[in-house]
Amino acid sequence: MTRPTTNATTHATPHPTIRLLIADDEDLLRSALAALLALEEDLSVVAEAATSTDAVRLAREHRPDIAVLDLEMPPTDGLRAAEEIRAELPTQVVLVTRHARPAVLRRALAAGVRGFVPKTTPAARLGEIIRDIAAGRRYVDPDIAASALTEDDCPLTDRELEVLRAARTGASIAEIAGEVHLAPGTVRNYLSAAMSKLGAPTRHAAAHRAWEQGWI
Repeated sequence: MTRPTTNATTHATPHPTIRLLIADDEDLLRSALAALLALEEDLSVVAEAATSTDAVRLAREHRPDIAVLDLEMPPTDGLRAAEEIRAELPTQVVLVTRHARPAVLRRALAAGVRGFVPKTTPAARLGEIIRDIAAGRRYVDPDIAASALTEDDCPLTDRELEVLRAARTGASIAEIAGEVHLAPGTVRNYLSAAMSKLGAPTRHAAAHRAWEQGWI
């Protein structure tokens, strides 16, 4: 008895597409990164944002699998956007930064950020990291992780950090006082103490220094 012939050819199952949101305030870098990542067969850029506010809005709208966020992004920063996205969505987050700030790393990990990479990371390597994160793994740049072991302790009190965080937006003393629910004179005292500890000539310089260190 002759057996019926069967087609033994098998087709490989295609990898599911990983949907990405790319956010960076530098248009050229954002566009270049989006274009390079889009060349990968299993990666699709569904939205691009130039501000932290737009990053959160577009994440809500498109619900990407992974958001790749620039840390130094106005009007707040990429970490604040990551915290808002992670509070509402299952989207995983990769933070990209020029500067390795260990305190920011710790805050990022506490917020559920899955990847932390420098801006010097090649696009092909970032693609590999994105795939790892989509598969449930985590990636932290080794140099950033190593520097976390040698970081100086923050010399500022919680209240000093609070008023500096409010000052970073360029707010007036009255506006800061209203935001942190303190008297203007008390705010001035906290700002003065923070400026003295950090050796900063202005409250804005002190706030920027604290942000650079990852304390706010």
